[in-house]
Order: sequence, then C-alpha cells, then structure tokens
Amino acid sequence: MSIRTAWLLAALAFSGGAYAATDAACPIRTELPPTVNFRVDNDLFGGQDQGYSNGAQLTLVSPNLKDYTDDPCLPRLARWLNGYLDWLAPQGYEQQNMVVSFTHAIFTPTDFSRSDLIEDDRPYAGAFLVGFGYNARTGDRLVTTQLKLGIVGPAARGEQVQNAVHKLTGSDPFEGWDNQIGDEPVFMLQHERMNRFAGAYDYGEWNWDAISHYGGAVGNFATFANVGGELRFGRYLPNDFGSTPLRPAGENTAPRVETAAGSIFRFHLFLTADARWVLRDITLDGNTWKDSHGVDKKPLVGYVGFGLAAMKGRWKFALARYQSSREFDGQKEPPVFGSFTISRSL
Repeated sequence: MSIRTAWLLAALAFSGGAYAATDAACPIRTELPPTVNFRVDNDLFGGQDQGYSNGAQLTLVSPNLKDYTDDPCLPRLARWLNGYLDWLAPQGYEQQNMVVSFTHAIFTPTDFSRSDLIEDDRPYAGAFLVGFGYNARTGDRLVTTQLKLGIVGPAARGEQVQNAVHKLTGSDPFEGWDNQIGDEPVFMLQHERMNRFAGAYDYGEWNWDAISHYGGAVGNFATFANVGGELRFGRYLPNDFGSTPLRPAGENTAPRVETAAGSIFRFHLFLTADARWVLRDITLDGNTWKDSHGVDKKPLVGYVGFGLAAMKGRWKFALARYQSSREFDGQKEPPVFGSFTISRSL
C-alpha cells in the first residue's frame, strides 16, 4: 500500500464513501506529505482533576492542494463537501491544505465525590465535535478557517469515557454526572490570521521565530475574540505556524516549507500565550435553549503554555503544559493541564 492510498483510506473516516481516483491521478508530493496527528490532554498532567478534565483529538491533514474542489488528492466525497463549503475556503494564496479533526472533551467540577448539583462550580459536560479546516499561506502569512459541528450533553458520552479512563488509572469516579448539561447540537465557526517573524538564519541549525495570531469564533458552542503569540527556539525549526496544539493551525497542520534538515533529529522549545474576550461558552453558561446548570463566567480570560517538540524523519512529538486564568466567579484555582501529541507523515 502506498502512502497516498493510506491517506485516502484514512480520509474515508470523514468522507463516508469510496475514493475514485488512483495514485497516478494524485502524484506523491514528498516535500509535503499528508499527516496524521493524535493528541491527548489531561489535567492530571498539571496536578489537578477539574475544569477541562480530559480531551482527545485525531487530526487528518492533507498535502498541499491545487484547490479544494477538484484536487484528486482529496476523496470524491470530500471534494463534493467542499463544493458546499467553498465560502469557507480562502482564495488567492500560494499554498493551501485541508484539515479534518475529531475531538472529544470532558469538563467537570472540582469535588468528584458529590452527587448533588454543585451550584458554585462549573457544570459537568461532555462534547464531541467534527471539524473541517481550511488553511492558506503566502510567505509568512497564514489564514485559517474551521467549522466545527457536534453535540454537547449525555449523547457525547463524557461520563462513560471518563469512567473508563479512571478505571484504567485506578482513580475514583466522578459522582455528579446526573447533573450534566443536556443534549444540544452545537456549531462553531472560527477564523484566525497569523504572521511569522523568523530569526536571522531561517534555515540555520539554531534559530528562533515568533508567530502572532488574532481572530475569533461565533457559535452556540463558543463565541469569542482572541489575540496572542508564540515564541520558539531550537535546532532546525520547522517553517510553519506554531507548535502549540491548541492553535487551529498549530502542531503540524498548516502548510509548511520543508528543508533539507527534514531527516535530521530536530527539536525546539516553545512558549505561547493567548488572551480571549468570551461572549459565550456552553461548558460554562449551560444550554442555550433550555434550563441547565451554569456559572457566571469571566468575560476576559487568558492562558500561557510552554513545551518541547522533537522531530525525526516522519515522526514528531510534542509535550506541553498550560495554565489558564480563572474562568468563572468563585473558581478556587486557575486551571492547569498538560498535552501530548504524536504526529506521523504518511
């Protein structure tokens, strides 16, 4: 099986149909191959078990595309879908690609032992989202747009997933899932713009760069505006738009310029920060159209994070730790969680 066929089979997970084109119709683009990322977040990495308690995300990244609707490197049904989402796709850029993600997230209050409603702490919530992302790059500028659709509530199976994880780790189960927010279909449309400022030796062995970002999102899942940046320093930095997996075009998903150092062991440190003005967060506010538990969220929040990324051949690993400001009135301590990402180019 060729690497192109492997990508196409993986893409069936979201396209739901057969792929018609052959490998000959989709020539291998070795400098920018398709990539699969898998990320796990958990607050136990930060010494807590509350707030954003656990998350997992599988991301499929296409190679650079000629366009989003006719490129034979996308499955037929993906091209058909992009015909309806063409209004999301940026136009007139030098490089472009598509990202599909599957995300599961769990949010819990601090006291796991209480089965009653804890009115002064955040609600129990589970979320499952499918995302379609469109990235476009010219030089050191990037625009990214993501549409996320999914469900929040018991149908997202947050209680079952958390109980299974706690059983494996020997941890006590959370007893208050009967008070979780109700089922609600959710969507979020997110857009960001990024600029990369490279150090003096863009392709040198040791270098630094800085990536700024600003943008926002609208939807009943979350509505906000945000601004921030990332600093990186290390050996043979990737020519992309950030290593933090929390960014919509970060962690191996943005179009990039590969160098001759691709087969050499590479590593770098990164430091990131983001400030956010939040108008809506269903995991704090509760359900949109029916009564449910909610808290008084803080309109201005932010987080800082730091981590290490290492690359060798087709593999990339990233380990990061994040600390957020308090997200709602009366929150006892700022949320802290860790993240681990493994990536492989096909």
